[in-house]
Amino acid sequence: MKPIRHVINIQSFSRDEIDTILDRAAQLEPIAHGTTSDILSGRILATLFYEPSTRTRLSFDAAMKRLGGDVIDFGPTEGSSVAKGENLADTISVMGGYADAIVLRHPREGAARMASEFSSVPVINAGDGAGQHPTQTLLDLYTIRKESKLNKVKIALVGDLKYGRTVHSLAHALSMYSAEIYLVAPDELRMPDSIKTNLIESGIRITETKDLDDVVGVVDVLYITRIQKERFPDPGEYQMVACSYKITEDTLKNAKDDLIIMHPLPRVGEIDPGVDKSRHAVYFKQSFYGVPVRMAILSMVMG
Repeated sequence: MKPIRHVINIQSFSRDEIDTILDRAAQLEPIAHGTTSDILSGRILATLFYEPSTRTRLSFDAAMKRLGGDVIDFGPTEGSSVAKGENLADTISVMGGYADAIVLRHPREGAARMASEFSSVPVINAGDGAGQHPTQTLLDLYTIRKESKLNKVKIALVGDLKYGRTVHSLAHALSMYSAEIYLVAPDELRMPDSIKTNLIESGIRITETKDLDDVVGVVDVLYITRIQKERFPDPGEYQMVACSYKITEDTLKNAKDDLIIMHPLPRVGEIDPGVDKSRHAVYFKQSFYGVPVRMAILSMVMG
């Protein structure tokens, strides 16, 4: 596999390249469990988060430090020159002089691609508005491969399919693995037509429904997402769909024995805490898998 320059969207990777990243993550996972390496000794990662983040920011931090590197954090935008009016292009140009790679989260779709045009070092997209979140997709694929099966998996994407960037990226990636995809959402939050068209043109079978009970007993994976309140232009529109779905123990009474439940987190009422100890719940493992997967990405970007 050629060295990775930027990580902007999942479509820039072939299936073979994704498999290479996942294989690399598996090799590095023992380090993620509590040891360290010197693979990236002397290297510096800059993290620029213009939106809140817990798992993505901290797992990149942990991944870099597990590999022997260091991290400089941009911090809140109000404490930076952004508050003085500095534009993203100038910020990226400056940060490229301080670090060997940049992780960027930004509320504007397309911001990561634009940043890559001004950066002298690799840019990793950590989420751009309602666009994509490619490293989340890679850890999702890793989770599915470890906890279920990846090729020809039957998966339900549930919740906010309109604004949820995690499901946008994941749907594209699953098309490379001959997945059967069930799209479960209220009418107001259906998957964008452009993405559905791409899936169909890739030969993927998709089924749309508003009823979660239609799919629970059929699929191998339930991928639940929260409703993206911050993306709604009208708070009233959000309130109409805020509690569309909730997974409880009763929801799972007809589930397959080996069903796994995933969630990119944070959850805001979509999964009852009573489900956490069930054999189906893997969302906290999924969160941990972000460390070895991001270790793999960082080692392949900077190594």
